[in-house]
Amino acid sequence: MTLQFSDLRRLTDERARAFRAAVASAPSLDAQVPTCPGWTLHDLVQHLGGGDRFWAAVLGAGPADTPPADAVVERAALSAPRERAALLDWSRESTRLLLGALGEAGPQRGCWTWWGASHSPQSSGAVARHRLQETAVHTWDVQLVTGAPQPLAREVALDGVEEFLSTCCATTAAWPHEPTALDFHATEGRSWRLTLDGDGARPTRLPAT
Repeated sequence: MTLQFSDLRRLTDERARAFRAAVASAPSLDAQVPTCPGWTLHDLVQHLGGGDRFWAAVLGAGPADTPPADAVVERAALSAPRERAALLDWSRESTRLLLGALGEAGPQRGCWTWWGASHSPQSSGAVARHRLQETAVHTWDVQLVTGAPQPLAREVALDGVEEFLSTCCATTAAWPHEPTALDFHATEGRSWRLTLDGDGARPTRLPAT
């Protein structure tokens, strides 16, 4: 992990504020989000805010083999406000709940995560990292709707590649083909290798060249 826990919280708050600013300036909450096919802007706000609330509950529950049952039920029945001002307030409160839960947990508290077999730990720090990436990407999605997408900050974009490889690509499930490796090179100068073989898939950062 390249970003410190305090950076993850700060950048999540920053991106969430930019997210709401873009929602506030959008022509309509019914506008379609091109990068989230089938979703309206309202759907995307509900998705991100619902995720914040769900993970706040997961963090509050501490180490567990399953997510809190009430949080699962609440997320399934989620219905965010339809009026823009109320929706923005709801989004703001969602961010507050997540950041508050992260602050109380600190970076090392164990918790349930869906990525148990990956190379990312099942911890509050890993949740903070994943939530930053989701918030950053969806902020770009909303900015695209308004016609003014802004590039992701360099540190967030680079950590996003590494987080994706560690959380979504890494696994202990055996690669059922000939062993191979995939290299990923960012124009900013950082590189990674994803090795696939009988032991699964595992990412490593390559030395700078």
